[in-house]
Amino acid sequence: MSDTETAPRGAPSRMEEREPEASEESGSRVSRESLILLVTLPVVVLVVFGAWAVWRATADLDSIEARQLAWGVVLNLIWEHVLLTVVSAFFVVVIAVPLGVALTRPPLRKASTVVVGVANAGQAAPAIGLIVLLAIWLDVTFSTAVIALTVYAILPVLRNTITGLDGVDPSLVEAGRGIGMSNLGVLFRIELPLAVPVIMTGIRTALVLLVGTATLATFINAGGLGSLIVTGITLFRYPVLVSGALLVALLALLIEWAGRVLELVARPKGV
Repeated sequence: MSDTETAPRGAPSRMEEREPEASEESGSRVSRESLILLVTLPVVVLVVFGAWAVWRATADLDSIEARQLAWGVVLNLIWEHVLLTVVSAFFVVVIAVPLGVALTRPPLRKASTVVVGVANAGQAAPAIGLIVLLAIWLDVTFSTAVIALTVYAILPVLRNTITGLDGVDPSLVEAGRGIGMSNLGVLFRIELPLAVPVIMTGIRTALVLLVGTATLATFINAGGLGSLIVTGITLFRYPVLVSGALLVALLALLIEWAGRVLELVARPKGV
């Protein structure tokens, strides 16, 4: 006689008893991995930056290298780079999320393929070419760099907004409408909260993309850490070149960490 035949009615089988344990174990594993990643990234950034700072204080640099890597200059370039990234990311979110929402509504749904294709073409174009062309057309300013970076990074957020909203279970939408919610109520109380994890992943991708691309803003005098890289290449000062590349990489890791924190904060409970 089998176990299932001898078990009393209403008693869970052995498999049913083990399933909750496996689920709880899986959930704890995911949260533990996320916690480790959130703790590890800033620690790695601090350790590597501290090692670079020690090298900077003890290295035998010539006058050009010492001037380019002066603390005042480096901190100012970091600030310019962060400002370029944050301002561009703000405009990317302000443009891409509402546009993605509009393209999932019935009146504009057919246009989504064309709009995403245009955004894809913008990212497929060489970033340096886009920045220089806009500088020729507009002017050599900070605003021009922000426009170019916004166009370049809009695709991940736009695409993930559309994907996240399209992935919402239609039965939940119908249930919301069934209890009397308006279209806006369904959007803001059901669809967007459920799509937040996918949208935030797109925003995090755009942030990392912006950090790397912002190095090219130096070619139109918009500032940023790219000036260290260009100076190192032009003057054959490899300490300056490597320092610029290292600082950009550390900043990208830090932005990645901030994006993950923002993603966890913005994620609705239970999603």
